[in-house]
Amino acid sequence: MTSTFLIGLILVVLFLSWWRKRNQFLPPGPWNIPIIGSLFWLDPKKPYKTLHDFAKRYGPIYGLYMGGIYTVVLSDAKLIKKVLSKEATTGRAPLYITHGLMKGCGIICAEGPLWKDQRKLLFNFLRNIGAAKVSTKRTAMENSILKHVDGFIDYIESVGQSPNFSPLEHLRHTIGSFMNEIVFGESWSKDDKTWIYLQHLQEEGIKYIGIAGPVNFLPILRFLPIFRKNLKFLQDGLETTHKLYDEIIANHRKTLKQQLDENPDFEPQNLLDTFLLEKKKKENTPEGLFYNDQQLRYLLADVFGAGLDTTLTTLSWYLLFMSLHEDFQQLVREELASVLQGRRPTMVDFQELPLFEASIAEVQRVRSTVPVGIPHGTIAPIEIEGFQIPKETMIIPLQWSVHMDEKKWRDPEIFDPKRFLDENVSFCRSENFIPFQAGKRICIGDELAKMLLYLFASTILQKYRLSIDSRENVNLDGHCGITLSPESFKITFENFQA
Repeated sequence: MTSTFLIGLILVVLFLSWWRKRNQFLPPGPWNIPIIGSLFWLDPKKPYKTLHDFAKRYGPIYGLYMGGIYTVVLSDAKLIKKVLSKEATTGRAPLYITHGLMKGCGIICAEGPLWKDQRKLLFNFLRNIGAAKVSTKRTAMENSILKHVDGFIDYIESVGQSPNFSPLEHLRHTIGSFMNEIVFGESWSKDDKTWIYLQHLQEEGIKYIGIAGPVNFLPILRFLPIFRKNLKFLQDGLETTHKLYDEIIANHRKTLKQQLDENPDFEPQNLLDTFLLEKKKKENTPEGLFYNDQQLRYLLADVFGAGLDTTLTTLSWYLLFMSLHEDFQQLVREELASVLQGRRPTMVDFQELPLFEASIAEVQRVRSTVPVGIPHGTIAPIEIEGFQIPKETMIIPLQWSVHMDEKKWRDPEIFDPKRFLDENVSFCRSENFIPFQAGKRICIGDELAKMLLYLFASTILQKYRLSIDSRENVNLDGHCGITLSPESFKITFENFQA
């Protein structure tokens, strides 16, 4: 009995000694329970707030285990920019959904040479269609976006005088229609069954991925009924959309061949044709291995889904906050009227619209679209602030903490666009503001997102006074999946130009 006790005591001491040595060069952090780590402490509906509370307690860098995955959380903008600029942090965390369901394909989950090649492809594609700061086709892209803005305005007018309705459904249709055109080169009517299904899948899929989050860290949970059901929805959705994509891809292969036969200098205007053309160019190169149908399916889904969801979420929050702050809304409307003089906005105009630009920035700050950020993974050991971070660590750039830090932002929960204005009432961008993340994997579609947000929002405010009747019933917490999206709300669109 005594010898058994002594052996057990020695084993405990050895384990604690090993554990202390193992963790002495790691950042501080909360207690971790074997197997599940710190998952038990996280609020499943608002994990970003739990992580933010930890940041207040442990500082701008801390570590914890998410299941069996060691995770480092960064909550300081300068530190995030520094760390994510390193090659060692360009990977993705070894998550079950990332490496299982998504197979490491596309652009969001891709790593290494595949990611570098596909990012270059996307960069050139966006520049070629005018979705870049410097592009000869920038005006054409603005006109294309404004065409879809007109679709939303037409819908408002069709509802009736000063209609009161939820804008989410039709914003999803109009922004989604634009994304369909640049990604697939296709368009569907609002009532098309295929398009309705794709919208449903996109909307619900974002929620289910968020709900299925624990499966990323504890794959064994996939056998539980609730997680099995959600994962089945995601898997079935992938299979169905991939079948649809295969039909679209097959049609584009035929038409692209015809276009190239007629015009060898043909320049594609959608991502699908761009990929197929690049595949033809690289078929005898090492990079040609990246240009397969599986990669194409995931790439199309990533660009469409990310472009639609993030833009829709931010624009929805914008309309909601501006409706709740009619005094500032009026100032923005007066500024738009003074600068635009009744004409349509262009991206050049926004250099002269500091109040408007500040209102956009403040919405992106007070309700971070991706509050937890997009997790990175270390592809090699790296030192961060004197701590030795091992390979295959998940790095979380906690946007919520960056944007809600009381030391950097006075009364961070209060909506106040003036915090982005200097004493000359010029727009002043804070170094603690990272709406599109930072580093080597910064959002590649940031300029396109700005164009969509600015042109949609300014055109709507040019024409309508926005208001909400039951302010006390408005929920500003939102719903957290991949993105933090607002709950459904209704706005009155009063046409003061009529």
